[in-house]
Amino acid sequence: MKHTELDVTHALAEEHGLNAEEYGKICTILGRTPTFTELGIFSVMWSEHCSYKNSIAVLKTLPREGGALLTSAGEENAGLVDIGDNLAVAFKIESHNHPSAVEPYQGAATGVGGIHRDIFTMGARPVASLNSLRFGSPKDPHVRYLVDGVVRGIGDYGNSFGVPTVGGEIYFEEGYTGNPLVNAMSVGIVEHHKTVSATALGEGNPVLIVGSSTGRDGIHGATFASEDLSEASEDKRPSVQVGDPFAEKLLLEATLEAIATGYVVGLQDMGAAGITSSTSEMSARGIEKTGSGGIEIDLDLVPIREAGMSAYEIMLSESQERMLIVAEKGFEEKIIEVYRKWDVLAIVIGRVTSDNLLRVSQHGKVVAEIPAESLVLGGGAPVYIREAVEKRPDTAAAKLQDDKNLDFRALTLELLSRPNIASKQWVYHQYDSMVQTNTVTPVGHTDAAVIRIKGTKKALAMKTDCNARYVYLNPAKGGRIAVAECARNIACSGAKPLAITNCLNFGNPYKPEVYFQFKTSVEGMGEACRVFNTPVTGGNVSFYNESSIGGVRTAIYPTPTIGMIGLLDDIDNLVGSTFTHQGDAILLLGEPDLTLEGSEYLVMQYGTPGEDAPPVDLQHEKKVQELLVALAAGKLVHSAHDISDGGLFVALAEKAIMNEEAPLGFSVNIEAAETSPVRIQRALFSEAQGRVLLSIAPEKAKEVISEAVKHQVPVRVIGKVVPGTATIAVNGQEILHFTTAELAGAYYHSLEHALHLDEL
Repeated sequence: MKHTELDVTHALAEEHGLNAEEYGKICTILGRTPTFTELGIFSVMWSEHCSYKNSIAVLKTLPREGGALLTSAGEENAGLVDIGDNLAVAFKIESHNHPSAVEPYQGAATGVGGIHRDIFTMGARPVASLNSLRFGSPKDPHVRYLVDGVVRGIGDYGNSFGVPTVGGEIYFEEGYTGNPLVNAMSVGIVEHHKTVSATALGEGNPVLIVGSSTGRDGIHGATFASEDLSEASEDKRPSVQVGDPFAEKLLLEATLEAIATGYVVGLQDMGAAGITSSTSEMSARGIEKTGSGGIEIDLDLVPIREAGMSAYEIMLSESQERMLIVAEKGFEEKIIEVYRKWDVLAIVIGRVTSDNLLRVSQHGKVVAEIPAESLVLGGGAPVYIREAVEKRPDTAAAKLQDDKNLDFRALTLELLSRPNIASKQWVYHQYDSMVQTNTVTPVGHTDAAVIRIKGTKKALAMKTDCNARYVYLNPAKGGRIAVAECARNIACSGAKPLAITNCLNFGNPYKPEVYFQFKTSVEGMGEACRVFNTPVTGGNVSFYNESSIGGVRTAIYPTPTIGMIGLLDDIDNLVGSTFTHQGDAILLLGEPDLTLEGSEYLVMQYGTPGEDAPPVDLQHEKKVQELLVALAAGKLVHSAHDISDGGLFVALAEKAIMNEEAPLGFSVNIEAAETSPVRIQRALFSEAQGRVLLSIAPEKAKEVISEAVKHQVPVRVIGKVVPGTATIAVNGQEILHFTTAELAGAYYHSLEHALHLDEL
C-alpha cells in the first residue's frame, strides 16, 4: 500500500485490522470520517499489541497493587518496587515473537533494545537482562536457523550495549516450530527522587524527540504483532525494526544525564507504534492526572532519514533508539545541550496543550486531530471479553512399564542429554554475563541470577520461568506453578520474592479454547501472587502465536512467562545451587505424591506428557520459601536447588556437575514402600512440586530439621556429598552408579549435538 493521504472507507479500515464496529466507533469519536493518517493511528493504537482489547478485562483481575510497589501495574513504562536505602528496582518483560519469526537476528536484538529503553525512561540504569525462549524441534533446519539468529541477536545487542545477560530459559517443543517465542526482560536500579513519569504535563511545555532519526522500518509492527503468522508473513520483513546498540548506549547515558538536570517533566520510549503511542499515551496520562492536557506536534520538524515520508509513515514508524521528552518550558536548550554533548539528536517538535487532543501537522496542514484518551486503555479503546470454552488436551495416559529389566542407567543418561534438560552453555556463553562487574556468580551456580547493588550489602535475585507443558495440560495449575517455581528459585538463593512481571504468550483469542487457556492461567497466576504477596507490576500480552504444522493451524503451548524479582538483604547470605563441601548431608524438603504427569521423562519414554499437570500446594510453597530465606539468613545451608524438569535425578546431577571446576558427587538412598520399576520411575523422574534439595554441614542437620519442623515443611536426610561418583539406592539396594565425568558427558554439549552444531 502506498502511504499517501487516501480516501478512507470501510474496506480500507478492514485492511488496517479494524472491524466495522470499531470503524463506526472511530467515526463517532471524531464526528466525521477519519483522515488516512488518523486511520493509521487508530489501527495501531487499537491493535491487540497496543490496546490489549481482548485481554485487559482479565488482566485487571490480577493483584496490581501492594507489597513494596511504588507504581500500579500499567501506570508507567515499567514496574517500580521499593528495595530500601532510597532505591527502587524497575523491571519489565516483553515479547518480540512475530518479528523474530521472520527476521530472527533483528527481531531478538530489537526486543532487547526496546525493553532496556522501557527501564531507562523510568530514570533507572539497566543492570541486568534475562530472556525466555521457545523453539520447535532442533531436528528442523529452519528451527536451527531461528535459534542461531535469535541467540546471536540477543548476545550482540546486549554485549554491545553493556548490560549483562544473567539468566533465562530455553525450551524446544513441536508446537513452536513456526512461531518461536522471544521474551526479553530488563532490570534497572534508580534512586527514588530520580524517577521520571511517562506523562505530558504543563501547558506550553515543549515536546522533544530524541535519539535516532525516523525511517520507514517497522511501520505497522504493532498490527503485525496482532495477527496470525502465515507463509505471507515473510513479506512482513519491513515491519521488523533494525537496532543499533551503540546508538542506544549513547541515548542511555544522555538521557540519564538529562534527567539529572531536573528539567525533564515526562519521558517515554517510542516502542510499538512509535511517535503515535508515545504522544497519545503521555497525553492521556496527563489528562488523567490533571483533567486537561494533550500534545500537538509538527512532523516537518521530525528528523527523517528517508526522503518524502508521509505523515502516516512518520507517525507509524517504529525506528529504534528514539524517545519523547516533555521538558520544562524555557529550559529545553539545557536538555538539547546534554544530548548534543553525547552526539545524540534532540529536536523540539511540539508542545503540551490543554484541549485534550493529539494534534498532528505536516506541511502547514493538520493531518490528525484526535481526542487523546480515545486511543488508550480506559479511554475510547475497545474492550472485549471473548467466549471461553475448556477443551481438554487429547493427550494419552501413560501405562508405566513394570519391567524389571528396565535399564535405568540408560534412561537417566538419555534424560540428562535431552535439549530441554541438558546444559544451555552454548547459548549463555555467547552472552556477556559479567559486564558492569555486579554479577555475583556464574550462570547456573545459583537457582536465580543475583546482582549486587553497589554501595550496599544488598543484592537482587531474578528469574524467568514457565513450564508451558503444564499450562497446556491444566491452565490453572500451570499458571500457579509458573509463579511458584519462580518464587522457589528466588528463595533457593536466599532472597525474598518481591513482585512479578509477566509475558503472556497465547494463540488466537477469538478461539474459545485459547481464550479459556488465557483466562484460566491468569486466574492461577493471580492466586499464587496473592498467596506469596508478589503483586504484578505489569508486562505484556502476545496473542496470535500460531503457525501451520502439516497444513493445520496450531496454537503454541500457552506460555505465561513469569519474570520475578527478589531481595537479598545481605549478600553474605547468598546460597548457591551446587555441592560445595565433601561430606555434607543431603536433605530433601517436601514430600508430595510422586506423579509423572507432565514430566519430561513421560514425553521421552512414553511419547505423551500425560493427562494433567502435577498438583501444587500454594500454602506449602509459601512455607518452603519462608524456610529457605530463614536458613540462608542463619547461614545454615551450603546449597539449595529446587526439583523441577527431570525430577530428583536431574536435580542431583545438576548439583553435582554444574560447578565444572570442582564437581562433587552424591550417595543417596530413597526409602520406598516397594522397589518396583514403576515406583523407581516415579522416585527418580517425578516433577512433583514444592521440593528442594539442600546440602548442609552434618553437624547442622539437627538445627535445619528443627527449623523445617517449625515452618511445617517435611524434611528428611537422603544421603551425603562424596567425591567423584554418583550413586542412588532404593531401600539400600543400589540401582544407579556413575562417575561425575559420565554425568557431565551426557549433560554438556548435548544441545550442540541436537542443533547439529558439531557438523558445522
